[in-house]
Amino acid sequence: MQPETVGLIPAAGLGTRISPLPCSKELFPVGYTLNSELEPIPKPVAQHLLERMQIAGISNAYVILRKGKWDIPAYFGDGYALQMNLAYLIMRKPYGTPFSVNQAYTFIKGKRVAFGFPDILFEPKDAFAELLQKQEATQTDVVLGLFKVDHPEKWDTVTLADDGSIISINPKPAAVVSPYAWVMAVWSPAFTEFMHQYLLKWEQERGEQAELSIGHVMQQALAAGLQIQSVFFENGTCLDIGTPSDLIKAIQHYANHNPQNPT
Repeated sequence: MQPETVGLIPAAGLGTRISPLPCSKELFPVGYTLNSELEPIPKPVAQHLLERMQIAGISNAYVILRKGKWDIPAYFGDGYALQMNLAYLIMRKPYGTPFSVNQAYTFIKGKRVAFGFPDILFEPKDAFAELLQKQEATQTDVVLGLFKVDHPEKWDTVTLADDGSIISINPKPAAVVSPYAWVMAVWSPAFTEFMHQYLLKWEQERGEQAELSIGHVMQQALAAGLQIQSVFFENGTCLDIGTPSDLIKAIQHYANHNPQNPT
């Protein structure tokens, strides 16, 4: 029997690449949704991610915040409007995304995690469902959702084996070795525990000298013998609204979506 699957969303970033903004970047409107009176209203970018989790049957999610980003819980509240249960945790250690998500360790240990970035838009809408199915079928520790990207140097890219297993993860590589980037993930309790222990060791050995990425921790998990598989969305799309050029593309793309067709 599979453990409960919970969503995990890091929303502690400063959004410096597209600053200044009148709100947290996770609330920047991209596209439209419908209100209770079936009227179109702007859709915050993070809502796209939450809806994709909800499509996959995920009803409980944790959002990791930085102090001061109170507009996010003020907007989404307890998640009732999205038929989800949302809880908010405050980032304590500003050393990168792994430390942010590790803030939820007490709440997610022993559970399966669906992880996504709230400022990255992706299609298809049922991508998380496909990752969950792959993880159940393979019983692997991590399954990554892969997309072909135009500028691999801006992403965490991966090197693939023929069976879809991950050979290596290359966080924002200086030299492009693969056009395939991971955008979202599903992982087992084993990876949650590995990351927690790895971060404890990292702090003991290196203190606060460097900032880590999730891709770095996943590469270390590979080296330690954890298994990482993938689902490649050949016809999928992804846009990082944290960069000005992709923000413009996302606004243009989703401006034409019919809000009568959810997400």
